[in-house]
Amino acid sequence: MTGVHEAAASWRHEIQEELGFTILSDERISGGEIGTSYRVCLENGLTLFVKRYPHTPRGMAKSEVDGLRWLAGGSSPHPWPDSSAQQTLRIAAPRAVGHDWLVLEWIESASPCPDYAHALGRGLAALHAQPVETFGHPEDNWLAGLPQDNTQTDGWSEFYGERRLRPLVRRACDESILPRGIAVALEQLIEELPMRVGDDEPPAPLHGDLWSGNVMTDDRGLPCLIDPAVYAGHREVDLAMMRLFGGFPEATFDAYHEAYPLSDGWAARVPLYQLYPLLVHLNLFGPSYVSQLEAAVRSTRAA
Repeated sequence: MTGVHEAAASWRHEIQEELGFTILSDERISGGEIGTSYRVCLENGLTLFVKRYPHTPRGMAKSEVDGLRWLAGGSSPHPWPDSSAQQTLRIAAPRAVGHDWLVLEWIESASPCPDYAHALGRGLAALHAQPVETFGHPEDNWLAGLPQDNTQTDGWSEFYGERRLRPLVRRACDESILPRGIAVALEQLIEELPMRVGDDEPPAPLHGDLWSGNVMTDDRGLPCLIDPAVYAGHREVDLAMMRLFGGFPEATFDAYHEAYPLSDGWAARVPLYQLYPLLVHLNLFGPSYVSQLEAAVRSTRAA
């Protein structure tokens, strides 16, 4: 038990040293699948959110903080070219980061305001419209504990095939959780990506893990993004994932389309861009996702 107590004392001590204030109380709260979250109150009266990653790869906390800063407009070490862009969608603001913990602003959640769905759609459209130079990201990161290779490239079909789909297809095959027929079909789709990914579009800053659990309602009743797995990619990736795992109101997509219309054929490409998150879930949680993945492969091939 001594080691447990020392570890607990260590992160609290590190945060106090970093922020310059004593922690008066910390309360464990729900949320997150691979981290442990706390509501922390400081002696100066400030309340903060703390997340610990004690059993994940070193650097995951810093990666999350850098991702939040990048989404917020380029205050990370690798800003967007237009780092002065007006922020229109709230991003949870980091306060500090250590080797296995991070500190964010505390956001008191309220009921969604009447314009919530439209605000999310418009804000996401504005985020996706910010200029980035190439697909990928200067640093690799993680999606739900799985490594993401963000090696940059000028071609989207190459990036999506070689940095996203193929590594997870091979991983699932190595773990014997992906039936051979689906693996063969996926490999064929990867080869056909130049003809399937849609019109050429500039890279867009992506949240990268945009399911309903990673959008919270802030104290004003407006949307706020948390827990990103960022990179620059095709904007339809974020939108396709938004239709998985809980989904969002159709009004959000309508507001997005009005602000930043999608290219022709976008609806037929939704299952194509759902392949990546489904492969992530297959690799994390096993064969229960095979049928959903197979349906997405079938829909993509039929498009």
